[in-house]
Amino acid sequence: MTTATALVARTPAELALAGPLGSFDAYADTVSRIPVLSREDEQQLAVRYHRDGDLDAARQLVLSHLRFVLHIARGYAGYGLPLGDLVQEGNVGLMKAVKRFDPAVGVRLVSFAVHWIRAEIHEYVLRNWRLVKVATTKAQRKLFFNLRKHKKNLGWLSAAETTAVARDLGVTEHDVTEMERRLSSRDVSFDPTPDADDEDSSSYSPSAYLPAPDSDPAVAIENAEWDDDVGERVAHAMTQLDERSRAILRARWMDEPKATLHDLADKYGVSAERIRQIEANALKKLQKFVVA
Repeated sequence: MTTATALVARTPAELALAGPLGSFDAYADTVSRIPVLSREDEQQLAVRYHRDGDLDAARQLVLSHLRFVLHIARGYAGYGLPLGDLVQEGNVGLMKAVKRFDPAVGVRLVSFAVHWIRAEIHEYVLRNWRLVKVATTKAQRKLFFNLRKHKKNLGWLSAAETTAVARDLGVTEHDVTEMERRLSSRDVSFDPTPDADDEDSSSYSPSAYLPAPDSDPAVAIENAEWDDDVGERVAHAMTQLDERSRAILRARWMDEPKATLHDLADKYGVSAERIRQIEANALKKLQKFVVA
């Protein structure tokens, strides 16, 4: 059983482990009333879990730090994602941190856990903020979470501001400009939305700009003439075959339902392999007549 699985809520206070399932205010109130551990108590619990695998000690470590997850998650509320979901992802990061925390290092758990909490929330934001991913490289991910903090106004960055942001974050000016453009854009449905009935108020979807495959009259006429020509060639080629070959090809390729090799073998009193050979030879002759 994994640590994350074992840390299942059992008491009213431990319900906080499951994340905000009902009222978020009730959840926040619950975690705020869970006492914060002293350094000595935290050290003892960490040793018990790290040395003895005491899951109850791990549970207490997680519970006492849920308030910190809530505080960190609120810093990502500006991305338009449910705060409850952000807290749940942060709780996953907290449990990962508790599992990896080494009490011998001599630092407080909260200092160690911040990285894991933020990492889980970052991944969730990047997966769900847009339908289309806006940050895939390391530089783009850094810019995604820091660019808005560096912007001093709601307008586009000036050349000097772009240079300053690139220098501060250790990325190229091109990366800054590209991420600014991505953050300023929005997702657009390829097809019209169901409620876009009003032509004046609905936004144009990309599908409205794409021509239909058969929209070119010249191409449509050319395809129709090609089909007619091929049809005439096939009809003429069929007359060049013997009657049995024509009948077998019709039964195997044109009639519905199509006959099987065994059906035709019974009809003509020969083996199924012989029917297959007649069919193959007839197709070769047919192809020769059509392309001639």
